[in-house]
Amino acid sequence: MFWLNKIVDDILAAHPEGEVVVESGSAPSGSYHIGHLREIVTCDAIVRELQKRGRQAKHIHFSDDLDGLRKIPLNVPPDFEKFLGQPLCDIPAPDGSEGSYAEYFLQDFIRSADRLGIKMEVIRSHEKYRAGFFIPAIEKALENIPKVKTALESIAGRKLADDYSPIQINEEGYLKKRTFVSLDKEKKTVNYLDKDEHQQQISYADGKVKLDWRLDWPARWWLLNVQVEPFGRDHASSGGSYATGAAICREVFEHEPPMPVPYDFINQAGDTKKMSASKGTGIDAAEAVEVLPPEILRFFILQYPPQKRLYFDSEQGISKLIDEFAEIMANDPDAQILYLARAGLDPIVSRIPFTHLVASYQGALKDIDKTLEILSRTEYQDVISQNPQIIREELKYIDKWLEKWAPEELRFNLIEELELSKFSDSEKSYLSRLADKIAEAPENADGEWFHKAIYSFKETDNLSPQQLFGPLYRALIGKEAGPRAGWFLSILPRQWLIKRLRLEA
Repeated sequence: MFWLNKIVDDILAAHPEGEVVVESGSAPSGSYHIGHLREIVTCDAIVRELQKRGRQAKHIHFSDDLDGLRKIPLNVPPDFEKFLGQPLCDIPAPDGSEGSYAEYFLQDFIRSADRLGIKMEVIRSHEKYRAGFFIPAIEKALENIPKVKTALESIAGRKLADDYSPIQINEEGYLKKRTFVSLDKEKKTVNYLDKDEHQQQISYADGKVKLDWRLDWPARWWLLNVQVEPFGRDHASSGGSYATGAAICREVFEHEPPMPVPYDFINQAGDTKKMSASKGTGIDAAEAVEVLPPEILRFFILQYPPQKRLYFDSEQGISKLIDEFAEIMANDPDAQILYLARAGLDPIVSRIPFTHLVASYQGALKDIDKTLEILSRTEYQDVISQNPQIIREELKYIDKWLEKWAPEELRFNLIEELELSKFSDSEKSYLSRLADKIAEAPENADGEWFHKAIYSFKETDNLSPQQLFGPLYRALIGKEAGPRAGWFLSILPRQWLIKRLRLEA
């Protein structure tokens, strides 16, 4: 993990003493998707590596819940349009439950972080503003408007109005851009012009005045003494919010900005655009941690450098991902990626190939005890005896994957009733003779034995692969294709299999 070690080396060189604060942040404006997890998993990996090297470090997550609601996500009632412009922390939860709109979405994200073993201190913007924490930053920003304008115009290439103001005013519950007139530091008030150009006065000590985003970000770098900040690559563009924030941090707040760790997006496989939960194009973080074992989701995010774009394939890619992880476990059990992927949590992924577990679980009619019994008769008997609880937990995740993400061709159930009309006379003859052959099989016959038994009919009857496997899968699972046939037959109850191939039940 060269990328992580390089980041941590640079942090230690820049900050040889004291606690290192690593910050993540987001606005709880809708459902969090797995793209949001990349930021907090990256923060967590940096903190863990720092702590492993003996340094004090912590991860803080700043929730921008004082931001105004800008658009209505797909999973929020349309009538919430009336709340557009109100702070997220002051809007009711979309399901009518107690708590705010912001907390409704934030709590799911916090639970997802917990499932991933991420320890982070969650800081809510509205609590800090309303407690007066941002008073020094608001004062510095309003006293240095010319410096703010210079940074934004020279770096972002924006032409700002002569009456530009770096703050938003809460008027009757809605955040508004208003013309700033003057500041009274003793009374902690600002004078501004309302929409009718009438001068008004309001306190900035209790959250009624909020810094614009491009100032709010560097303000908390200063106030929270942040040393490291991962963020999406959209903020890292030329003239982007990190560049302007760094200049404002130095020129206005007289503080060194944090080390940037920009990361690329996570796209769904085959999609050229980043995920967006509000548009319905993202996989919810809460669902992802329910379907994927924690170490697999962390492994997916951490196996490549942050600047590499990731493509998440919730169907076909899961088997490859889990098997890659299992291979590292087998060949390099002390690998740094394993330590960071597991995050101190109990392991869930076993050394049994994912496809075997999926087929065994469905072949056992999704009965965990029967699945373990089936697997104990295979070459994975030692794995079962050593780690039965790990496999039990892994099967629970497989159950969720089958329910939510698995492609249709990998889902199957042993059918209860046969339709004999779906089989020709020649197919019935072939299946009956295969049943006779299996009836004479040794008790410990493995997948290879069954594979050869099936293929023997290719020689004797000149059957094509489709003629060999089509009627076989049709008799067992009602489909034309299915799991690896020899292995699949070897895990099924022998007498049931013989009876089924004779088309008796």
